[in-house]
Amino acid sequence: MLQLFQSQAAAKGGVVRRQKWDIERLPGWERFRQELNPRGFHAVENAGQVVIFCNQDAVRIIR
Repeated sequence: MLQLFQSQAAAKGGVVRRQKWDIERLPGWERFRQELNPRGFHAVENAGQVVIFCNQDAVRIIR
């Protein structure tokens, strides 16, 4: 978890992508959600990938 949230992209308010199984295997979904909440980050999952938006901006699904 520290590696993910201390990455250069996260520090700059960017986007980080991880494999779904990495999150399931390492912290688990519950802990992952608990880490997102206080930071105000959002995450979406698609095709085995989890995309984490490391900022507090709204996420809008285009289509």
